[in-house]
Amino acid sequence: MPQLPSPTDRRQFLGALAATAASPLLTGFASPIVGRVLAMSDTHSAYERTGQLLAALEAEVASQRVPHVLAVNGDAFEHGNVAAVRSGGAIDWAFLGELPKIAPTVFNLGNHDNDITPDLADVVARLRSLGVTVVSNIIDTRTGAPFASATALVPLGARSLRVVGVATNSVKTYPAASRPTLAIPVPGEWAKANLAAALNGADLSMVMSHAGVAPDRDILPLLPDGALMVGGHNHLLFQHRQGRSVYVHTGSWSNAYTAIPLRLNGPGDAVSKPVSMDAPPSPRLATLISTTLAQALTEQERAILGTSARALSLGDTGRAVAAAMADASGAEAGFIGHTTLGAGLPSGPVSRFAFDAVVRFEGKLMVAEVSRKRLAGFIERANQDRPMPLDQRSGDFLYAKTVAAAAGDLVRIVTTDWCASNQAEYFGVTDLAFTEVPDLRLKAVAANGLLGEKTKTPAFPG
Repeated sequence: MPQLPSPTDRRQFLGALAATAASPLLTGFASPIVGRVLAMSDTHSAYERTGQLLAALEAEVASQRVPHVLAVNGDAFEHGNVAAVRSGGAIDWAFLGELPKIAPTVFNLGNHDNDITPDLADVVARLRSLGVTVVSNIIDTRTGAPFASATALVPLGARSLRVVGVATNSVKTYPAASRPTLAIPVPGEWAKANLAAALNGADLSMVMSHAGVAPDRDILPLLPDGALMVGGHNHLLFQHRQGRSVYVHTGSWSNAYTAIPLRLNGPGDAVSKPVSMDAPPSPRLATLISTTLAQALTEQERAILGTSARALSLGDTGRAVAAAMADASGAEAGFIGHTTLGAGLPSGPVSRFAFDAVVRFEGKLMVAEVSRKRLAGFIERANQDRPMPLDQRSGDFLYAKTVAAAAGDLVRIVTTDWCASNQAEYFGVTDLAFTEVPDLRLKAVAANGLLGEKTKTPAFPG
């Protein structure tokens, strides 16, 4: 005989049911699921997880008997990965080629997608040859035509998904050689002029934006109620509900993807699915990945820089690097740009190749003096990997760590030359007077701080 629930269990269930009934999500809860979107962004040639991500997507689609769409929201490639550069992105292209075999796949162009193949027109042509639908509002200045249509219709079983692609207009983040060929409208202005017509009459709607959180705030009010919006570019992981619409950021570096059920009257709640580096890779990619890395990496790149006692999240890695910068430069607080980092620090032996995925870019260390009150404001603005209201997210942000309490009202802060020269985006001000710290470079300082490497010779060239 089945065991009846206890009075406590019944009260908890009835309380949860009452809360659901009072919630605006009730209609989304009751409406049937007609399909699912599996979304990912900013995978950046993360070969330590590419095979595992493919295996997870295969299993996800096989486990759910509803139609699926795979949504890749830009920056699949990474010029900082030497194996990607030397192999022509062979692993990335193989991964992308496998996706349409699993489910219809749509790709929105980001600012790193021509890192390996310099001409975006060639990138689009190759994606299409693999069976991938491409969307983008980037214009090719050589022809005056878009590299791909900004709108596409993607099949979803008996229904259809209207998809719109939006790019970041931060041209300085695209490969330098390609910038003269790119004309990119301001995302919010483009959306005001085009989004309503692009989604008019759509069965189901999805906007894929690689513009970042701050520009996305101009697009969100323009969404038809019940649309899905997938964000990217800022390497964040969160979801935000707006009426019956859902806005998600899906993480980065293949650490996770996000599953979103599509209901008749709007998306259900999104669920982030972590991808473990220790999980078995898909057999479709496993051999290619091991062979490519064996052929592409030099002995120097395989060399072990040090051993990490434990794995760190991306945010904790950023704060640890910020602390190392502060310690090395004699500053009270360190700040590092969120996308200067790629993967979180893994546990165990860390090779130079693996470390380059953690700290993507080399840079100078720059210091400035600020008042203690301004420092408090910078700290409050930083570390946006935490839960926070959407209107407080700045898009570009800093990981920050205070390491010492200096006397007096003026304190010393340290950051990289990139953040110093783009301080309006990162610090929210334009008047900080930074000076370079001689003989210190970011990667060596970060390696010392994260792995305890204390050699006098810089760990990284350049």
